[in-house]
Amino acid sequence: MPSPAREAAFDILLRVEQQQSFASELLHSDRLDKLSPQDRNLCTELVMGTLRWRSRLDRAIAAVSSQPMNKLDPEVLTALRLGAYQIGSLRLPARAAVNESVELVKRARRRYSAPFANAVLRKLAAKPDLIEPPLSPGPKTVVVLAELYAHPLWVVERWASLHGLEVAEKICAFDQQVPETALRMHDPAAEEELRREGIELKPGVLLGSARRVVKGDVTRTAALRAQRVAIQDEASQLVALLVGSGERLLDCCAAPGGKTAMLAERNPHAEIIAADIHPRRAALLKERLATVPNVTVMEADATDLPVRGGFDRVLADVPCSGTGTLARNPEIKWTLTTDDLAELHARQAAILTAVIPHVRRGGRLVYSSCSLEPEENMQVIEEALQSQSEFRVMNCRSELERLRDSRELAWPDIDSLLDGPYLRTLPGVHPCDGFFAAILENVGH
Repeated sequence: MPSPAREAAFDILLRVEQQQSFASELLHSDRLDKLSPQDRNLCTELVMGTLRWRSRLDRAIAAVSSQPMNKLDPEVLTALRLGAYQIGSLRLPARAAVNESVELVKRARRRYSAPFANAVLRKLAAKPDLIEPPLSPGPKTVVVLAELYAHPLWVVERWASLHGLEVAEKICAFDQQVPETALRMHDPAAEEELRREGIELKPGVLLGSARRVVKGDVTRTAALRAQRVAIQDEASQLVALLVGSGERLLDCCAAPGGKTAMLAERNPHAEIIAADIHPRRAALLKERLATVPNVTVMEADATDLPVRGGFDRVLADVPCSGTGTLARNPEIKWTLTTDDLAELHARQAAILTAVIPHVRRGGRLVYSSCSLEPEENMQVIEEALQSQSEFRVMNCRSELERLRDSRELAWPDIDSLLDGPYLRTLPGVHPCDGFFAAILENVGH
């Protein structure tokens, strides 16, 4: 029988492949509660590693397979990828990787494919360099980067065109590493509580109030369960800080609620409305913010909100491709297409156009995404403002300088955080997810 960690990893990878589920959500679901801490860690490594390096694993499998890759059952291909990752990247005993992957094929009722899977993995065990080839000499090109860092070529090409080859490589390299866990501290006393539970922390890199986990599993702590701390990338926290303060605030695409919670903490006497279109996500948002008295959660479409206008601050953290979060969500890069970007742009522009009227004169709207793609960022702003003459784009520099002067922003190089008037963090250039933010002000006439 396969080990519990490998069984769980196989099931998660299959759901990601067949149901477009997010691996990070499945890895933090109750399906792993029965696993020991060691098995949880191994399961996470197997899932995330297999997803990060999928194209390299597939290339190696194809090199020794007697069958075309597109003819393989999803269950068989998933087991082969798991086995190949263990052989090539984890350097686990080849015999265990081969045998347990074959058992996973049998468990998935594909017993007729077991001899084939066994043959493929034994060939890979004899030639591990197929999985992790040595770096080839010569200049690095977009093709080399795509193969070296297991990214789709079209994605690397566009990043190199936008940012240059050197920055494109930094982004790709960051995506292939396990990102540090960043924390937002609701309760200052929680830091010492975490230390008593064996969690080693260090200061945030972008924000003085943030903390990063050096050692320990914070997901198992009482402080996290009681919401005295929250896991939240520092760039995401920075976006929430840009929103500022007011008496009425709107977060129109609010789930999972990290930014909403920050708005509530910094505006404890304000009326805050948090909306999300998805019933399940809205329910989870309501549960997460149940103890926050000044937040009203509603299930509603951001393009048709049943609220009166006149908000001092509006946050539109729109649904996006997530290309700034590939270190945490590597499965995105294997399904995203340029057609998706066009569809997302249309949705994002519709949201921004719909929520702009909710901003009172003198108020501000922060538009943000965790995408690196211009179609989802500045192009949305430019399109929306063509019909909104009373709004202007504020330069984020002034807000970043304010945060620096108040010692909330710890990052010393403000220039690197700016792309024209916009906030822009780039994975690898900055030690965080990739985020974009624009501040729009209603100047009236």
